[in-house]
Amino acid sequence: MGVIDVLIIGGGAAGFFTAINIAEKHPEKSVVIVERGKEFLTKVRISGGGRCNVTHACFDPKELINYYPRGQKELLGPFHQFCCGDTMGWFEERGVELKIEDDGRIFPVTDSSQTIIDCFLCEAKKHQVDFRKNHAVKHISKTNDVWQVETSQGKLQAAKIVMTTGSNPKMWKLLETLGHTIVPAVPSLFTFNIKDSRIKDLLGIATPANVKVVDTKLESNGPLLITHWGMSGPGILKLSAWGARILADKQYNFQIEVNWLDHISREDCLEMIKDSKIELAKKAVHKNNPFEVPKRLWQRIIQAAGVKEQTRWADLKKQQTEQLASQLTEAIFNVKGKSTFKEEFVTAGGIHLKEVNFKTFESKKHENLYFAGEILDIDAITGGFNFQNAWTGSHIISETIFDS
Repeated sequence: MGVIDVLIIGGGAAGFFTAINIAEKHPEKSVVIVERGKEFLTKVRISGGGRCNVTHACFDPKELINYYPRGQKELLGPFHQFCCGDTMGWFEERGVELKIEDDGRIFPVTDSSQTIIDCFLCEAKKHQVDFRKNHAVKHISKTNDVWQVETSQGKLQAAKIVMTTGSNPKMWKLLETLGHTIVPAVPSLFTFNIKDSRIKDLLGIATPANVKVVDTKLESNGPLLITHWGMSGPGILKLSAWGARILADKQYNFQIEVNWLDHISREDCLEMIKDSKIELAKKAVHKNNPFEVPKRLWQRIIQAAGVKEQTRWADLKKQQTEQLASQLTEAIFNVKGKSTFKEEFVTAGGIHLKEVNFKTFESKKHENLYFAGEILDIDAITGGFNFQNAWTGSHIISETIFDS
């Protein structure tokens, strides 16, 4: 093969989506994907617990960008061109039926990521995309407007390159040699490691909560899940995404303040306790919980407030009342370390967004060099949003790559 028209480096979600769309629109062009690993689409396989959360039921670009701690401003224009509804249409036109779950996440009706993988492999073959495994890229340079790409399987030449290698540090280093700035990677979407008697052995309890990181402006609402290691769930994952850099600077050693009553203030909580002292006077605090807090958690909270098992509501002392309000609405927990959320390892970091033209996703440093997906310093909270960034960038590249 002589000079390849479009060489796509990275055989993941963004790589295949770009390749298929380019090959479909420009059947006369040669499109080649090279992948360093033994398998294609490995992250697609494990995403969404093996079900592949392809996108989210959020159809307004202005609302959609709020799910992206990094890349908000840059994605607004692109989302007006290719948004979540377009993603749904794309898959359904190619025979993949989708369903929207109650929380807005969108999956194939088969509940299997293999459906998405099969769709991509089938479409790539249909449109004569050449995809090659075990091709690790070692070096990229340019001679007379032609890209020279050295791989573990020999040299390739290409007129245009699309980089879709995700958060691969080797590829970032390679791009630095081409003059690109890389924002250092830090983990995003992680759970908090907490050892505390108040949550010990309460594995699996989930409840709406408000969580703040002490001494910062970081705050989030949402279901909080108690795990074997500490705390997880959407409320915690949101904090980890928005606070990715701040929490990395703290070396994952910080305090959080949890309001188990979500939006109810300490003052309102005190009033509710006073009402309960009258309404539930002769009943045991331990067994009569007037708040929407899971039973086992409630028992730990009253224990932490110094309330004994046999204490009746009418017998609560002032100090116990104060303590109970604090444990319910301002409970402080020490976070020491983090754990990866399932297999969904997402990083904040990548190519500096000022160096990319978001009308085309082309490099501002080099003509005919494009980027899509997590290789950019763009990341989102969990729920199909990271994939949507990949689909949007890939689609826009396919629309604009042969315009000039």
